[in-house]
Amino acid sequence: MKLLLSLTLLTLLSACSVSNLPNNLSRSMMNQEDPAIVAAGAPAYLLLLDALILTYPEDESFLLAGSRLYGAYASVFAEDETQAKQMANKAMDYARRALCEHNEELCAATEGQLDELVALLNSDFDEDDVDVVYAFASAWAGWIQANTDDWNAIAQVGKVKAMMLWVTQYEPFYDNATVQVYLGVLETQLPPSLGGKPEVGRNYFEQALSHTHDRHLMAKVLFAKQYARLLFDQKLHDRLLQETLDADPAMEGLTLINTLAQRQAALLLAESADYFE
Repeated sequence: MKLLLSLTLLTLLSACSVSNLPNNLSRSMMNQEDPAIVAAGAPAYLLLLDALILTYPEDESFLLAGSRLYGAYASVFAEDETQAKQMANKAMDYARRALCEHNEELCAATEGQLDELVALLNSDFDEDDVDVVYAFASAWAGWIQANTDDWNAIAQVGKVKAMMLWVTQYEPFYDNATVQVYLGVLETQLPPSLGGKPEVGRNYFEQALSHTHDRHLMAKVLFAKQYARLLFDQKLHDRLLQETLDADPAMEGLTLINTLAQRQAALLLAESADYFE
């Protein structure tokens, strides 16, 4: 297995320039049908990106690629909460460094007041900045998820939401509509009595599904888990999960996440009767 992985990395390095490597790594992983292969290979990819970042510490594309991969590993393959936090911290560090390389003023604003961050985004930034803003907001969301035991982390959700909403002004369905899925999750964290906006969240989930012709399976799973369970709607919950299980997971840029969504759907559906009793 180690030999095969080494050969794969050599092939990647010889087939493309170093500058294209991060995007090619991300694309190959997201189009992989077997999560076990990604889980086995990801540590080597992480080391490779760490080495590239050490060599080119100010390269924004390498920093963003490292952030994405560490964030994905934290949310999917981490063995325990401690490792998940470590990986999420690394993802956040790389994302912040990339944002600071991109624009120091915006980087500093993420640590200030929410209204000041929003005002800066709306006045000084445009579609050319979408990639880095979305990447940073995604890493931030993952870091918060890994640190839900820290109220200081949870208090930063508003800034993540603001950055995601800003992205939708220019790219409403950025990243295969995953920006809509993020917003759906953010709006369904709490019941209405505690300030949550589940119906707004439902609209985001439905927009993501409509745009991808129902092929973003993780959107279905999170729709069921975040919205249907929150409102105790078993009929919707079970329908969404069964549709996920019946679907073909193969889709450019979503195959891996769709496969993982089907695994999660099976677990959630098996728990349905007990959850809704």
